Amino acid sequence: MTTTDDRIDSLLDRLTLEDKVRLLTGRDFWTTWPIDSIGLRRILVSDGPSGVRGEVWDERSPSINLPSATALSSSWDTRIAARYGAVCAIEARRKGVDVVLGPTINLHRSPLGGRHFEAFSEDPVLTSELAAAYVTGVQRNGVGATPKHYVANDSETDRHSVDVRPDERALRELYLAAFEKSVTEAGAWLVMSAYNSVDGVTMTENPLLETPLNSEWGFDGVVVSDWTAVRSVEAANASQDLAMPGPRGAWGDALLAAVQDGRVTQAAIDRKVRRILLLAARVGALDGFDDLATAPIDDEDGVAFAREAAREGSVLVHNDGILPLDVSAVRTIAVIGHNAREARSQGGGSATVVPESVVSPLEGIRAAFPDARVEYERGAVVAQGVSELPLSVMVNPETGEPGAHVAFFDAEGVELYSEERRAAALVFIGGDAPIGSTDSIEFTTRFTPEATGTFLLGFAGLGAGTLSVDGREVASLQTDSTSNDVAAKLFSPPSASTPVELRQGEPVDLRVVFRPLRDEALTDALALTVGLEADASAPEASRARAVEAAARADVAVVVVGTNAQVESEGYDRADLDLPGEQDELVRAVAAANPRTVVIVNSGSPVLLPWRDDVGAILLTYFGGQEYGSAIGDMLAGHAEPGGRLPTTWPGAIDDVPVLDVTPQDGVLRYDEGIHIGYRAWLRAGRTPAYPFGHGLGFTEWAHEGVSVETSADGDGWIVSVHSSNRGDRAGKQVLQVYAEKADSRVERPARWLVGFESVRADAGRSAVARIRVPARTLAYWESGWQNEPGDYVLRVGVSSERLFGEVVVGFDHDGASRVGQAAEGRVGGVGD
Repeated sequence: MTTTDDRIDSLLDRLTLEDKVRLLTGRDFWTTWPIDSIGLRRILVSDGPSGVRGEVWDERSPSINLPSATALSSSWDTRIAARYGAVCAIEARRKGVDVVLGPTINLHRSPLGGRHFEAFSEDPVLTSELAAAYVTGVQRNGVGATPKHYVANDSETDRHSVDVRPDERALRELYLAAFEKSVTEAGAWLVMSAYNSVDGVTMTENPLLETPLNSEWGFDGVVVSDWTAVRSVEAANASQDLAMPGPRGAWGDALLAAVQDGRVTQAAIDRKVRRILLLAARVGALDGFDDLATAPIDDEDGVAFAREAAREGSVLVHNDGILPLDVSAVRTIAVIGHNAREARSQGGGSATVVPESVVSPLEGIRAAFPDARVEYERGAVVAQGVSELPLSVMVNPETGEPGAHVAFFDAEGVELYSEERRAAALVFIGGDAPIGSTDSIEFTTRFTPEATGTFLLGFAGLGAGTLSVDGREVASLQTDSTSNDVAAKLFSPPSASTPVELRQGEPVDLRVVFRPLRDEALTDALALTVGLEADASAPEASRARAVEAAARADVAVVVVGTNAQVESEGYDRADLDLPGEQDELVRAVAAANPRTVVIVNSGSPVLLPWRDDVGAILLTYFGGQEYGSAIGDMLAGHAEPGGRLPTTWPGAIDDVPVLDVTPQDGVLRYDEGIHIGYRAWLRAGRTPAYPFGHGLGFTEWAHEGVSVETSADGDGWIVSVHSSNRGDRAGKQVLQVYAEKADSRVERPARWLVGFESVRADAGRSAVARIRVPARTLAYWESGWQNEPGDYVLRVGVSSERLFGEVVVGFDHDGASRVGQAAEGRVGGVGD
């Protein structure tokens, strides 16, 4: 029988060297080269990981906007992660996409990491389990998944040039471990190589692409570069397979010449092409391989799942009994906060998708409490720079429909192209617009103000432009950027605005002529947002109005959060503070009404200095397009917040034991070794605001027994925990198992996660969690994985600090696993 390898080799033999080399660089920003002669169509890749954008960044082709990865990881539920991946695959198939560029599974080494909203956790076990489930959910539906960014791309500062220096144990036990299961068990079809270097070698040329990825883990897929990460033909001598984007790049004709003169071997090229052809076969892009291509098998309602995932990933970290609210008893609600009306449903950067609509917290609360009077006040300005005009206030002068007319001109003023848009935030990467030959863009719309007053009209974009109102030029504006990061320039561009007096309900013709500032790396990409900048000139008055609203309400709900200048791709955070005067706002509202609930709309940790002064705190991350509906569900008690913290939340920045993300002389040293996250907190003896694994529900649990047995395969143990729901409503609990070895001959964390499981039970019912603890989770790396003989205490709890039972396991001197003397376990306190 002809094998898959034989069939691929027969196709390989039909290709010229020129064909092969061309296949190794993208055809354009999002696709690979087709070769009709062998039945190979293009492969279309698309940004995820929290949804699938497709080939164009366009509101006319909307995408499901799922909650951020930090919300997904807060579910601590591999079933949710698999369904999340399935929704991404369904979206991909709907948009003709073959490969999803996700999940992002770099670790939360420091809370200052600017892109943490897109990654999972500070812990490698939690990350690897959820990532593998996500990959499985994507690929069982015939779409390739791409775990990224391999490896140690755990912060954004100087990410293109930084040389990351972890020691060998940390690299293996933390940063590589986060990726391993996605390859060895989920069988990822791609892995994305990162921009950074590790130990002096850029990742697209790094030996880590071969060992452990290929030689130890058995990876047979495609290593695709992060965009522009391949810098020379030397990467072709490493296990780097595909350079994106194209057609320009470091390979191309230079790679062809390198093969011809012997600097790169023909065998290296053939190996890469085989992998690309295998990927094409797997995603159905290569004729004659129907036996490999997987038809979609899952059928998820993406919108309904987005709402469920937002609830499952929301973490109730504090509750004095105020939640859930009694819908029948609440008559007035004061909803306060910039993010309550203009919430962040997703983080900034390449992970962004364009949803059809987003339910704001204000809208969700009004829907959940239909009989209550809901009053809104902004209270404090959060968003910085220009925010896009909403579609509801725009009319396209060309069509009379909601939206704007956008035209593109060359340097002589000749119109090259035009389109009718339904948004004022425009990003051009791919698509039909002739960005490379465009000198200026003209944006026109008829804008109807919703109030009377002074409006700060302007644009966000890298370049210069004029702003005209009713045919009269009112300002000439210019922006510039100090960032050297291409993504920061594109996805978080600077803003400029000018004050304009307008009257409520009286439409004006708004025209912006924008000339982009050309950047060598952005010749075919451009971003422009036309809109309004929030007026922060009278913060005391705004706060006073919010306090007055809170004082006369039964309940005050304050939504605080970050903005695009705090959490996005291309830069790290300067601090952990909430932007603007939000802390002052919360303190003032809580003083006026003790029944204050705070909802935190940030993708990763922020400081909450007022946390002991409010009735409840609900961490909701970036909650996706159904964010507000999920908030309404939880406040009203229609659903329980299901999340537990995947990352430690500090009370003060000076308490954080691992913080630094800034390279020194181009080098970022991971001097903390294997001690990051809660491990570092425990080692330093410091107390965070909320520990890893923490989270509350709406019911009460008792844990009545802990036992352990050797797993059926002999490669680890099963820890069983009997839990009872003692409350009056259904609920969820996340049981966590941590290992300790006080007498170890090698350095160990004080405590480290080795397994977890979620249980659910109706009121008055019980459930048993059977938590697998693989033997590998107790091993350490020293020229290979080593099982240290002796006893290990496995402690069971509901966070890294709230532990209630323990059992003992271990290894004999011959390496065999065994159950220790205290096999029945000890339960030291049952309530939680």
